[in-house]
Amino acid sequence: MALFPKALGQLRPTDMNAATLYTKGQSTVAYLDQLYICNTTASPTTYRVFVDADGSTYDQETALWYDFPLGANTTHTYALKSYLLAEGSTVGVRAGTGSAITFTLFGEEVHG
Repeated sequence: MALFPKALGQLRPTDMNAATLYTKGQSTVAYLDQLYICNTTASPTTYRVFVDADGSTYDQETALWYDFPLGANTTHTYALKSYLLAEGSTVGVRAGTGSAITFTLFGEEVHG
């Protein structure tokens, strides 16, 4: 079966609360390929990225990056190269400044 890259999620949080960027659906295998984190403001800020294998608990136990610094007008790119296998797995994000950061996740889904 062919895999086709696509945007799995895109989010610009308006506040500093953790939010779900992507949720793996039922009977789906998700391959997370690239994550782009872009600060669209002239001020530095921070971000958090989480992966929770069985829900949406976004805290220190599920953190991949926690209060990671992001300079003004800067983009961080991550090659994730990982699978989400558990049904209901989520990727969560949090911006250190409301409306300052866009998060974009690319990958593939196989439905079966």
